[in-house]
Amino acid sequence: MPEAPKQAPTPADYNLHDKNKKALQFIEDVTANPDEVQRRVLAEILSRNARVEYLRRHGLVGQTDRESFKKTLPVITYEDLHPDVARIANGDKSPILCSHPISEFLTSSGTSGGERKLMPTIEEELNRRSLLYSLLMPVMSQYVPNLDKGKGMYFLFIKSEAKTPGGLVARPVLTSYYKSSHFKERAYDPYTNYTSPNETILCPDSYQSMYSQLLCGLCQHKEVLRVGAVFASGFIRAIRFLENHWALLCRDVRTGSINPKITDPAVCEAVMRILKPDPKLADFIQAECSKDSWRGIITRLWPNTKYVDVIVTGTMSQYIPTLDYYSNGLPLVCTMYASSECYFGVNLNPLCKPSEVSYTLIPTMAYFEFLPVHRNNGAAANSISMPKSLNEKEQRDLIDLVDVKLGQEYELVVTTYAGLYRYRVGDVLRVAGFKNKAPQFNFICRKNVVLSIDSDKTDEVELQNAVKNALNHLVPFDATVAEYTSYADTSNIPGHYVLFWELSLNGSNPIPPSVFEDCCLTVEESLNSVYRQGRVSDKSIGPLEIKIVAPGTFDKLMDCAISYGASINQYKTPRCVKFAPLLEILNSRVVSKYLSPKCPKWVPGHKQWSN
Repeated sequence: MPEAPKQAPTPADYNLHDKNKKALQFIEDVTANPDEVQRRVLAEILSRNARVEYLRRHGLVGQTDRESFKKTLPVITYEDLHPDVARIANGDKSPILCSHPISEFLTSSGTSGGERKLMPTIEEELNRRSLLYSLLMPVMSQYVPNLDKGKGMYFLFIKSEAKTPGGLVARPVLTSYYKSSHFKERAYDPYTNYTSPNETILCPDSYQSMYSQLLCGLCQHKEVLRVGAVFASGFIRAIRFLENHWALLCRDVRTGSINPKITDPAVCEAVMRILKPDPKLADFIQAECSKDSWRGIITRLWPNTKYVDVIVTGTMSQYIPTLDYYSNGLPLVCTMYASSECYFGVNLNPLCKPSEVSYTLIPTMAYFEFLPVHRNNGAAANSISMPKSLNEKEQRDLIDLVDVKLGQEYELVVTTYAGLYRYRVGDVLRVAGFKNKAPQFNFICRKNVVLSIDSDKTDEVELQNAVKNALNHLVPFDATVAEYTSYADTSNIPGHYVLFWELSLNGSNPIPPSVFEDCCLTVEESLNSVYRQGRVSDKSIGPLEIKIVAPGTFDKLMDCAISYGASINQYKTPRCVKFAPLLEILNSRVVSKYLSPKCPKWVPGHKQWSN
């Protein structure tokens, strides 16, 4: 199993060829006999956690075989796990879920009751995450040579963290990784040679972090061979930041001094190791950035860039046209598939089209099961609604990694070393092919999600409740919303939620604009903490907008849907619209529009921790 070297090698004694070969051989080995690997992983998880309270509570007392596991343990969601998570968060250190001590909580971008889910993790999970990272560039090097000869310009950021009442840190998985010794004290590796010094990535001030990372990237523009961020939305936000601040960055490059707004001492010191007066480079940046069009700005400013490394699957696919515009059609590469619960797999064909991205699950990462998904009439949907609890037959329907069928869709279920057992992740995957005997999956969507701009995920029930809360503002005017739908508008950065409302007016008094603005804010206040953090702290989501449409608009929407093949008997108003002809109808009938007047309330941590 390839691991990060224990002793930090120097460039002189680093053998990249051998390291790549070892990583690729590992992939061959684990995909050649994945069922045996999976059986071993499950036995290892169950044997080391044999005495934990959760397993004994459900009647598993020391058995480590697959049959007993499936027969005894229920398939669960976060709501089922929440009481145990709450005990750990409040300071119970007994082995409830895992025999190893819970080292911290990873905060999921999914929510429960409007708050981020808390995923327990253990120290050794960092080794598994590092293992998956160590596979990415050996795979990439098969398709793009000489990536060790330059640097990667990646915009990486940490997010806020909180302490649980019991004293454990709760933070996003990437913040956990970037703050760990695995990242900060990583051994020499030409593939983790980034333009951004660690200090700029670890700066908690998002403005200073973005500014300093862009400045370092511009100073080293000829060395950059690949660019990226975690999500497509984050990378585009960096380019938009450059559009707004290039003149200031240019001045810094010209003078060799850093903008006074950058006050973090560690950041200043790290940047000044790179920044030197360079009037010629400043002239070049100014000439490119002051042109009328920013088409191809990536390849213009960083001419040696070979690809853009960002996630563009799922809801991030909405950003593909914008990325193509800025990058001049460079390959968009999705390298890996991961979540707060577990890191899952890698893309073994990284230069494929974004619509064809598939991930090979690495069978050593966790124990994987799959719940078949059946859609009505086989119709494609932007989100899939699935029941929270399963009946006995559905529990029996779960199949193993090697038993999935080509073309079939499944919901992913995981059992992890850190104490999740038969946990429904909420991702819907489709089997796209096989690597040796291991299946490869397209990511289809998150179940139940209707709206997403960045890492936020808003489902239909949550949206319905938010609209219901906002309608209280219309009561004094004897008005209500007859019908509504929504749309994630990413035509500007940051993107924002748009609600289309068709009103039912019984009163004679006109409704002031301030009332609709109050409606906007109430909707935002009613949405989950991930959304509100995106609005308040990360600035990755813009103010919510309500567009009032003319009477009869939703009748026209139904007529249009039926003309495209929807059944008149089964038609119901979609709560989220992505289909261009439907959006055209909605936008053509807007009579007024309103934006949220201020940010909703948000503080780090869970509400109950501050009570």
